Amino acid sequence: MLLPWILCGVLAIALLVAVAKIIILKRSMDEICTEFKRSIAEDTNVQVSISSGDKTARNLAKAINRELAHLRKLKLQYASGDRELKEAVTNISHDLRTPLTAINGYLDLLCREEKSEKVENYISQIKNRTESLKSLTEELFRYSVVTTMQELKPERLDLVRALEESLLSFYAVMQEKGIQPEITLPEEPVWRVLDAGATNRIFSNIISNAVKYSDGDLSVTMDERGCITFSNRAKSLSTIEVGRLFDRFYTVEASRSSTGLGLSIAKVLTERMGGDISAQYQNERLYVRLEFVGFLSDTQVVSPK
Repeated sequence: MLLPWILCGVLAIALLVAVAKIIILKRSMDEICTEFKRSIAEDTNVQVSISSGDKTARNLAKAINRELAHLRKLKLQYASGDRELKEAVTNISHDLRTPLTAINGYLDLLCREEKSEKVENYISQIKNRTESLKSLTEELFRYSVVTTMQELKPERLDLVRALEESLLSFYAVMQEKGIQPEITLPEEPVWRVLDAGATNRIFSNIISNAVKYSDGDLSVTMDERGCITFSNRAKSLSTIEVGRLFDRFYTVEASRSSTGLGLSIAKVLTERMGGDISAQYQNERLYVRLEFVGFLSDTQVVSPK
């Protein structure tokens, strides 16, 4: 008669032990989750630690710490390589400026000399190539400056007026390409606190890209919330190419004379000012959407990502 009671007692004790074990494991998992989130967010060398002495939970914490240490090492290697690349780009672009300036000077002198039609043609070709190289060098230099700039200078800015001024600066280029832009902007100002120079650079790079790939049209719209859409026909593009337009140094086949940094710079600056930029390709049209989703405070310092 005692056997059933003994079995029930053993089962009850086993159940209590199992429940206690589950409670300890749950608390350990919560601690690991909290510590892991803190370690990732703060990017510190502090390891994940738990109060439990459970062997399984402690082994899990050790495994996570090993992976975190490996991740930090990879991040440091990436940061070091990225910094070295930016410094190399800055140095190379700076070093190229002096000889290019000298070459342009000698070409100007040659243009004043008496020469045959054939020589004039050769000089013209050399000058065109030199100007292209100079333009690429300047773009590389601007990219290195943008990515190493430590802070922006926010000020109260009317997005409508800033966009109008950027579009106006491309009027002559659009006329040369036969582009009559369709522009729809709000009648009232759309205020944001942004860096004026960075905002102008973003607009200029997006418009330049749109004009470059356009098949003869350009549409620019802004709604009252400040969401801006640039669109144009671009039959030569593909969904894959559009998906890589913001990648550094990526250029499509139709634009080998470009460094592929224009939209990359626009993305860096947009994200540093709390905005969002994206590109889509639908029905042979390229859409670039830009939005600054809120006001930055006048005292906020925006750090590069």
